[in-house]
Amino acid sequence: MKGANYRVVLDACVLANQGVCDLFLRLAERPRLYSPKWSLRILQETTRTHKVRLNWPEDLADYWQVEVEKHFPEALVDEADCLEPVLVNDPKDRHVLATAIRAGASTIVTFNLRDFSPESLRPWDIHAVHPADYLITLHTISPDIVVAKLSDMARDREMSTAAFLSKLARSIPDFASHVAQAVGWSLDEPNGH
Repeated sequence: MKGANYRVVLDACVLANQGVCDLFLRLAERPRLYSPKWSLRILQETTRTHKVRLNWPEDLADYWQVEVEKHFPEALVDEADCLEPVLVNDPKDRHVLATAIRAGASTIVTFNLRDFSPESLRPWDIHAVHPADYLITLHTISPDIVVAKLSDMARDREMSTAAFLSKLARSIPDFASHVAQAVGWSLDEPNGH
């Protein structure tokens, strides 16, 4: 699949959102729709968010990071701190742009679009995209795979796919609406498949 090697940096705000992260990671498993990239600093920021802001037990947050590193070893990009002084996006997210440059990624998926102005990304030919928009793109490319992964996630949670999609709509409503419309579901339909 052509898109399978398309490198995408997932920001910590995406990885810290449990449902959104789960979907992105499943879409990076075989049959892979894209190639995820992150730095150790992004993973550590995610783990810190799990512990401090989301009140995950410390051992669970640490376990999450260990498992992600174990299952996606090819996603880890060497730190690129040396690039940060020449970057002009939001200072707290310069490490994310540096990771994208080091990874050769064309896309950063983030909820924090304001931290990545188009002007700050243009010299590097990189684009920042909202998670919902990138997931809509993946669904447009491979609708069957995306719906199959959503169905797997729903089954793991002992929910119908439509009910799970409704739950996911809290974080990424545009994507949930897009998929629901494509397959003819109502998002508030508790017994959809």
